[in-house]
Amino acid sequence: MSNSDIHIRIATAEDAVAIAEIYNQGIRDRVATFETEERTPDERAAWLAARDDRHPVYIAELDGSIVAWGSLNAFNPRPAYRWVADFSVYVDGAKRGHGLGGKMLDHLIAEASRLGFHKLVLAAFPFNAAGMHLYQSRGFRTVGIYHEQGQLDGRWIDTIIMEKMLAK
Repeated sequence: MSNSDIHIRIATAEDAVAIAEIYNQGIRDRVATFETEERTPDERAAWLAARDDRHPVYIAELDGSIVAWGSLNAFNPRPAYRWVADFSVYVDGAKRGHGLGGKMLDHLIAEASRLGFHKLVLAAFPFNAAGMHLYQSRGFRTVGIYHEQGQLDGRWIDTIIMEKMLAK
């Protein structure tokens, strides 16, 4: 698979099934989110419909199949934070390790700059080695650790807080 074979486009309501499937894999894996309840296509369709132009969702297609999705998310509803975005990147389990996450993150960084964001932030699990490598390779820096931020399966989990200032 070549990165040139990947097509990234804005997500539509018709993509909700694939987005839910990929997100649910991430929920089950327990390495990328504190979410514990799997999502339905109807819930994801409603989530997509509620998005605004500054907080889009994108999907990555390979040979006509959706293999990843990413989104720019509101960091905080207070107006002072309107220049900061959080983001999500999820890759189909069968397609991980082939650069799809990097391609999607590069797209989100470019789109965040285009949309006028000043920086991107994230909270990640320190044991998610692939995610940590991806974020560091794209210039994100660690700004802190929330110790025992939440529980998954009865275990307290830390989260690393990272940021990337965007080009002006």
